[in-house]
Amino acid sequence: MITNDLDATYSEFRNDMLVEAEASGEPQESVFFTAMSELASENGDCTDLTYTPARRDGPGGFRIDGYALDDDRGELHLAVSDFRAERELQTANADSVARNYARMRKFCELAVQSEFVNSLEETGPTFEAAYQIYRRRASIKRIRGVLFTNARISMRKKVAAVEVLNRPFTLNLFDFQRYHDILESRGKPEPIEIDVAELNGNPLPCLEAHVGGSDYRSYLVVMPGELLAKIYGLYGPRLLEQNVRTFLQARTKVNRGIIQTIDKSPEMFFAFNNGLTATAAGLKLETGSDGTAGIKSIRDLQIVNGGQTTASILYSHDRNKADLSSVFVQMKLSVVDADRIEEVVPLVSRFANTQNRISEADFFSSHPFHVEMERISRRIAAPAKAGSLAPSKWFYERVRGQYRDLLARGSASDRRKFGVEFPRDRTLQKTDLAKYQMTFDCKPYVVSAGAQKCFLAFAENVSKTWDKSPDHFNEEYFRRAIARTIIFRCTDRMIARSDWYQADRGYKANIVTYTVAYLVNRLAKDRNLGLDLALVWKFQEVPDELKTVLADLAPKVATIIKKPPSSIKNVTEYAKQQACWAHVSRADLCLSDRIDTVTVDLAQVIEDTRDAIKTRGIDRTIELETQLLRLREHIDDFEGICRKHRLLTPKSARAISMVRRSGIGLGKSDLNSIKALLARLENAGVDLRETFGLQ
Repeated sequence: MITNDLDATYSEFRNDMLVEAEASGEPQESVFFTAMSELASENGDCTDLTYTPARRDGPGGFRIDGYALDDDRGELHLAVSDFRAERELQTANADSVARNYARMRKFCELAVQSEFVNSLEETGPTFEAAYQIYRRRASIKRIRGVLFTNARISMRKKVAAVEVLNRPFTLNLFDFQRYHDILESRGKPEPIEIDVAELNGNPLPCLEAHVGGSDYRSYLVVMPGELLAKIYGLYGPRLLEQNVRTFLQARTKVNRGIIQTIDKSPEMFFAFNNGLTATAAGLKLETGSDGTAGIKSIRDLQIVNGGQTTASILYSHDRNKADLSSVFVQMKLSVVDADRIEEVVPLVSRFANTQNRISEADFFSSHPFHVEMERISRRIAAPAKAGSLAPSKWFYERVRGQYRDLLARGSASDRRKFGVEFPRDRTLQKTDLAKYQMTFDCKPYVVSAGAQKCFLAFAENVSKTWDKSPDHFNEEYFRRAIARTIIFRCTDRMIARSDWYQADRGYKANIVTYTVAYLVNRLAKDRNLGLDLALVWKFQEVPDELKTVLADLAPKVATIIKKPPSSIKNVTEYAKQQACWAHVSRADLCLSDRIDTVTVDLAQVIEDTRDAIKTRGIDRTIELETQLLRLREHIDDFEGICRKHRLLTPKSARAISMVRRSGIGLGKSDLNSIKALLARLENAGVDLRETFGLQ
């Protein structure tokens, strides 16, 4: 497949969607919404959306397919899904966009009216969305709409803000062309062209802070608060470098100190605030009559430090109606050539955030945990399933689109071999791994909170464990992770196809995670047992005995979830609360005796885990010594690089001397010094594999 061929990408997307709909038992519209909303959330177009297909046709008709409410930022997110079932890529025109926008607007207008909400049955997606909007209507200060469609929108216009319910409203068009472009970007920022001169009334003055002849340029800018609020109001979290965006999504409380300064001492904001650090792929400059440079437009603007400042300024403007005319923010803007964006932006983000320390979890997209999981997945073959001629491997997708990109490379024969070695149904994305792990950690309420919040909670847990013992994440951990994946996905398919679920659809994602978590918790608490993950890995499928138990539990768990306390009218919101898990976990549901054949003693699991950690520690030492042998022939250059970056300590300098003498047989102290030195080099952006050809 030619990766930049839109029609070929559409055909592949459609086939994948049909396969997923068949496997999951969900309607195509639901599968489509999930695929588009997950990518849009990662891209910053919206937060995690709850799927609530609500519509009424005819005069005065309305429609939304998903919503999310962010009380802290005062934002209501709405989505409409324009799904096309045709085989060929269709084109949506301006009239189609306007029609869907009108239906979304109508739902907004109705949802804040008590008469409309009271007229609805207290079940189903229409009430679920309308009631939440009505109940929290006073906190809504801004509305962000997004239109999902698997057609290509013929119109191309700038994002503009209008008003709905006397609130600023932005409509974001997320068509198949954008879906394709984001996948092709392979995790890099999606291009945003900001017309600064139009938004500001004139070019924005800037001061050059670089010398010529470099592929890096920097500028100092005094950003007016009004302009910053306009830009962020239009583009939202898409402006925030992904790690900072994830940080803010999980910690939505605005900075009260920033708000207070804007409200009471706006003229002192420039003095009190640390300002912004940002990157861009390009600028259009204009020289004024006085010879000063001004920024006309910015391409691919990414705020890598100062996201809290940016969000708080907009918050103050929307909620407090603050006068921003006296508010100014200093901004350090680095312009980096497009071919170095992926390399430089994460480093700028990392170092810019060291003063206001964001935990390592917030830079989790490049965390060594992911690199380790990726390496293991490329190395370990899973046992062949019954009826298969050869084993295959699970593909851990560290960056979205990675599998698709590798599958498209090489000749037709190469692509066939890759597809056999890494089947499409054996791919595992990092956000899915988070969902499965948090489920088995008995935190289904975190999973129910949405993919982004679940991922951050998982990232923080992993980051803490990694800091204590990276050897915890070894081949045994990977095998168990795959076994958990198989169990979770099997439960999902089983529930979707069951008669009881087909008769009363809804809340499947919550039912799946709560069902699996209930079983894991019940076994551990009452019997000190765990599921036999080694057995699942061995056969690459869920034993019939375990399927029977899960199939029996699922409808009982669903009944509990669907009957929240009388004070709570929204099942989806209830599932996000620890109170829901407390209610479910206390339930005394009968477990079939057949479960005993697929369980193991937890004490044995703990012992096996310890053995795997010890083995990985030994392997890591061997790998380090092998690396040092290869490094020995470059030891002078290696030491020079360390000195250049001022990373040598007396202990590491001594260890380098020992490597120069023998290369192997270093004591524990010297090995630890070398380990620490290599970690400092990695943090400084030095790639020894590329420099010296090391593994």
